Amino acid sequence: MCNLYSIYTTQEAMRRAFEVGRDSAGNVPPLPAIFPDQMAPVVRMADGERELIRMRWGFPPPPTVGTQPVTNVRNVASPFWRAWLKPQYRCLVPLTSFSEYKDTKPRKTPVWFALNQERPLAAFAGIWRPWTGVRGTKAEPVEGEHLLYSFLTSEPNGVVWPNHPKAMPVILTTPEEYETWLTAPAEVALELQRPLPDDMLEIVAEGARSDQPEAACTASKLQS
Repeated sequence: MCNLYSIYTTQEAMRRAFEVGRDSAGNVPPLPAIFPDQMAPVVRMADGERELIRMRWGFPPPPTVGTQPVTNVRNVASPFWRAWLKPQYRCLVPLTSFSEYKDTKPRKTPVWFALNQERPLAAFAGIWRPWTGVRGTKAEPVEGEHLLYSFLTSEPNGVVWPNHPKAMPVILTTPEEYETWLTAPAEVALELQRPLPDDMLEIVAEGARSDQPEAACTASKLQS
């Protein structure tokens, strides 16, 4: 499952790509490596317009399923998730690339995927919720009210499967898909829970725990 992704772009690019009417995110720098429990930008509907805002990655888990935050959601038929699939709790999670870990020895190898080598903006099909409690790390716990997000996964496509055969995130790439995910009835929106076609995804980097297009381009030039 996807527990690492990148949004290496400008805040203005996110506002344009997702037709944001309200920016409540503060100053969002490029984020070459986003891990669970970190803060990252999402786009939700608020008072009839799209709002860019930062939330913390990972839902509280269902009862009896442990204590680790849930970053990826597959079983949308579960009653636990059904309440958060209403339009008011759906969101877009901007990304430029995401990583799955290849099962290599002695350590697993991060493999980075994007729409193409230029890493254009896309969005995970996300959900969000308010929550009160303690999040963050043991060294820096954050107690109080939180806005939390997670995103949907599906079976992997032919590009992801050789590296990670269990799942891949649900990725949206067009204005029409963004609108459907944010506003359509659940039965219509969930038709988007499918793997991206093979010809729409590429491996763009391997081995690094962060993805920066400039660094990748520099490495390519040095090797050529």
